[in-house]
Amino acid sequence: MTIYLGILLALICAFTTNLAFLYKHRGACAAPAVHVSHPLRSAAGLFRSRWFAIGMGVALLAWILHVAALAVAPMSVVQTVLAGGVVMLAVMAERIFGFSVGPRQWIGLGCTALGLVLLGLTLPAVHDAQSQFSLPGMIAFEAGLVAVGGLLVMGKRIGAPDHHHGVMLAAAAGLLFGVSDVALKALTGIAADDGLLALLATPWTAVAVAASIAAFYASAKALQEGEAVPVIAFTGTAANIAGISGGIIVFGDPLPGDALGIAAQALAFVLVVVAAALTPAPVRAARPGAAVA
Repeated sequence: MTIYLGILLALICAFTTNLAFLYKHRGACAAPAVHVSHPLRSAAGLFRSRWFAIGMGVALLAWILHVAALAVAPMSVVQTVLAGGVVMLAVMAERIFGFSVGPRQWIGLGCTALGLVLLGLTLPAVHDAQSQFSLPGMIAFEAGLVAVGGLLVMGKRIGAPDHHHGVMLAAAAGLLFGVSDVALKALTGIAADDGLLALLATPWTAVAVAASIAAFYASAKALQEGEAVPVIAFTGTAANIAGISGGIIVFGDPLPGDALGIAAQALAFVLVVVAAALTPAPVRAARPGAAVA
């Protein structure tokens, strides 16, 4: 039963996360440019933008829901449900923020719906949140994500085209959010076993905080340099792929025991990832001055 609670929390989290990103995009575009060399000044400029501040408030609610979902359900399940949020992004962008969403995005909606149904039908019979992990595996996985994220941040300096910099920063931000999410999942297990005070003694608290701060700046810069829907979709997709992989590789989230169940659950993961790939591609930017409902 707790797994289904985790899925419900993840669905609400997906909605609030994408709403927060759309508000933050509106605010980031009106704020001064983000400069890594002036982090405090950049952060102050962002928070002086009313829409960005509202977006961060909504994002805080989404973070609380995410932590709650991770505490009661396996990470791969939570992140797969969150991956379906990219379809919510398409609907919200069209209905509320004035973007145009094409047929490919609605195909993505169908893929996500089918994937979530398959996921619900093939959930393994686990009775805990799967928070135990191997320390060497955790270190290797987190270090790998940080390395790839760093390369994406440096993409412009190592020869990547300028017009790809926004989505590269978005992917880097997503991977860094993934680093934080994996660390948070570990922290939920540590807190459950040893109490909240144990969080002060573990290095994974520092990892979660540092990765979140780095992701904050990378995401804000990406929102300023790229179009809203592709940037948000790349951020969410990268974070969710990192989370799904982390759940299986680091925390040993189980798969069904029979061949049919394994095939159906694998198809569920593939359908959600395909939906994420389909949804953002041809979305066009909203007209300047489009009103928010």
